[in-house]
This record gives sequence, structure tokens and C-alpha cells, in this order.
Amino acid sequence: MSVRIAIINGPNLNLVGTREPEIYGNRTFDEILDDLRKDFSEITLEYYQSNHEGQLIDWLHMLGFLVDGIVLNPGGYSHTSIALRDAVAAVTSPVVEVHISDIKAREPFRHHSYLEDVCATSIIGRGVQGYAEAIQFLLGEQDRD
Repeated sequence: MSVRIAIINGPNLNLVGTREPEIYGNRTFDEILDDLRKDFSEITLEYYQSNHEGQLIDWLHMLGFLVDGIVLNPGGYSHTSIALRDAVAAVTSPVVEVHISDIKAREPFRHHSYLEDVCATSIIGRGVQGYAEAIQFLLGEQDRD
């Protein structure tokens, strides 16, 4: 049986590598994804990114009953979207919330995440390494099944 994990990135994460490199680094997400696929070559990694809340919800609905886990970086929607929270709560695949920056150390409006209590865990402020940690967490979850 092949393990299938989806990475879903939210708004503005298409600009990783150019947007605020002091926070997000200077590598594009395509480069980061290439490394993840090499490091986790034994599993299938799928990648999705949208700046639109409804599209993220549609992907959660579509994938959240099919894949073995979801790595979700909701970007700014983590602080504003109850609808995204409800979508995560509705699916059966475990979801790991990832934030490249430490949202608890940034502006006060970023300190709260609506998703934190419905995700299997949250990995915050570990840079792009947080994606690999999220995948490792999900693989550990598979070992328990």
C-alpha cells in the first residue's frame, strides 16, 4: 500500500522565495517540494496552492477522505477562517497545520489560529523544515494504524 500525503498551501505562499525572504527564505516552494519528494521518495506527495479560501476548502473536501494525511499551511486564513476550520474538522484524514514563521512571535492578530484545535498537531516557526516534520508526524500516524 502506497502512502499518499497532500500538501496544501494557502494565500501568498506561491510567493515563497521572493516574498519577505527574511521571514520565508529565498528558495521557491517548487525547490522545497523537490527536496521533500527526494527525502520522502517512498511516498506520494501531492501539492496544491491557492490564494482563494473556497478552493482550499474544496481541496480539503476532495482529498480529506482519500489521502493518508494533509499538510496544510493556511497562511493568513488560519487567523480568520472559521469555514476552513470547519472543513478540516469535517474530513477523516489527519491534518497538520504548518507555518513557516512563528505566528506567536509576529503581530498580535496572528497569534490565534482557528485551526489549531481541529488539526492533529501544529508545527509553527520551524521554517520550511516544518513541512518535513509534518510529513514525519503523518508517517508516524500511519505506523499506528
